[in-house]
Amino acid sequence: MKHTVAVLVENRPGVLTRVAGLFSRRGFNIESLAVGITENPDTSRMTIVVNGDDHVLEQVMKQLNKLIDVIRVSDISHDETVHRELALIKVGVDSSTRAEVMQIVDVFRAKIVDVGVRSIVVEVTGDESKINAMEQLLRQFGIKEMVRTGKIAMNRGAKVVQKDKR
Repeated sequence: MKHTVAVLVENRPGVLTRVAGLFSRRGFNIESLAVGITENPDTSRMTIVVNGDDHVLEQVMKQLNKLIDVIRVSDISHDETVHRELALIKVGVDSSTRAEVMQIVDVFRAKIVDVGVRSIVVEVTGDESKINAMEQLLRQFGIKEMVRTGKIAMNRGAKVVQKDKR
């Protein structure tokens, strides 16, 4: 089972290394990891997707809470969230396939962010299944390169992952 964990951390050098090291030392696999600064420049937020049962999740959360730079750890797997991924996909095209690729991009409400003679770079955002579906359709044209951000997520409504008082 996939679990989504939101981790609020001090925005300091080495924090990401310590978090990733914790996972590798314990033998936990990170399916995706996205990190970025928050509305407060002193804190960053990590959205980590980890595969495993409830016991694995419990161990991950306990170990993360032990790290000094970790402010708060929240399992948001079952919360009402807004979640997205971003992918950039470079697709091989020629004069006969360019229009068809552009139609697929339009259907998925994606954007063409770069056009070359033999390729188009597409930006698509959405949930994992949307990005997977678009990738599958574009494979027939030849995907030259692809990069995905991994999942980012935020609780809907008034519920916030906020800084604990220390």
